[in-house]
Amino acid sequence: MSSHATDQAPLIAILAGEDSGDQLGADLIVALRRLYPQARFVGIGGARMQREGFESWYDIGELSLFGFSEVISHLPRLLRLRRSLLARLLKAKPAVVIGIDAPDFNLVVEQRLKQAGLKTVHYVSPSVWAWREKRAEKIGRSAHRVLCLFPMEPPIYARHGIDARFVGHPLADRFALVSDRVGARNVLQLPQQVPVLAVLPGSRPSEVDRLGRIFIQAAERIAHALPGLRIVIPAANPQVRARLEQLLAKGPRDESAPLLLDGQAHEAMLAADVVLLASGTATLEAMLAKRPMVVGYRVSPTSYRVARALKMLKTDIYSLPNILARASGIEGELLVPELMQDDCTAENLAAATLALFRDSERRGRIVTAFEQLHRELRAGLDGHPGDHAAAAIAELIDDRAHAAGQLFRE
Repeated sequence: MSSHATDQAPLIAILAGEDSGDQLGADLIVALRRLYPQARFVGIGGARMQREGFESWYDIGELSLFGFSEVISHLPRLLRLRRSLLARLLKAKPAVVIGIDAPDFNLVVEQRLKQAGLKTVHYVSPSVWAWREKRAEKIGRSAHRVLCLFPMEPPIYARHGIDARFVGHPLADRFALVSDRVGARNVLQLPQQVPVLAVLPGSRPSEVDRLGRIFIQAAERIAHALPGLRIVIPAANPQVRARLEQLLAKGPRDESAPLLLDGQAHEAMLAADVVLLASGTATLEAMLAKRPMVVGYRVSPTSYRVARALKMLKTDIYSLPNILARASGIEGELLVPELMQDDCTAENLAAATLALFRDSERRGRIVTAFEQLHRELRAGLDGHPGDHAAAAIAELIDDRAHAAGQLFRE
């Protein structure tokens, strides 16, 4: 325990968006409390953070938006929230303000607070490797320090003179290096000797509205081609489950019917031979589960046209396993087939998934590459990512306290 743990009780503000941000925030609070037992934590957070003693000023759902069109439709409410939040933070003057993900909202808040003299941190780097790299400079104007989940990110920021630290990805600690298919199938009561497909068409209702029917139609095609196939579909939350139940209502009722799960996405992936899923963090989870996968995605037509018109994307690959493989120097065919926008059809998804089922040698090469990437996500870091993030934040808090002490003595 550091020397400042018993004599400081800083006010620490955390602004988390999405369920994943709530988990990161909860882990961070636990780690920071070991350094500052009397600290008070305020801002925007969810149930996990609140269980750790966090005082949430606003509901985390206020920031759980995705896509250009969704943000535009909620813009007046978001602007009111931002004004209110800024006023409270400027009055409270926390020792540090930590924005977790939600960059479209948090980076603006962080920039205003940094200009006002507050210390700011952005936790979870936006995808600077996928979007125009100049965006890194904007992030640097907002945050004194950026905490990165992937090892290829800090060098990008370094090119722009921005302080960025690799703290590790929390998911890398939640999966064993060698996955347990037998155990996962036992948990889900699935036969050991049949082919299993996990289908994950997104964690948000809006994603399932766009992708659910396509993914289920693809799964039906695969089932017709693979006798005895069992299909598992984890639902991220009750809203997603309700939509999936509607889509599955006219399907089979026997043992060939898809098994709809409440959560248990990791178990579903581990139990599967191949995973069919929407682009996003789930692709990293499937990689860490060492499961070959096919990725499909469609954004709203408005979001797609805007991104194309503004030439916002600078990458020709989208899934995290492919991006990590390229950064790691793994050459050859893409590890993960990607079917995006107009290519994301039931026919194309089914064909790519069946190709993986039918090529055991290719699946073996993919698993070997995924094991290498998993090791790299852990490389050089002992302990939990939350501890590394807390240490990087504590440096800023202590610098601030030291500077204030010097000013007082002068």
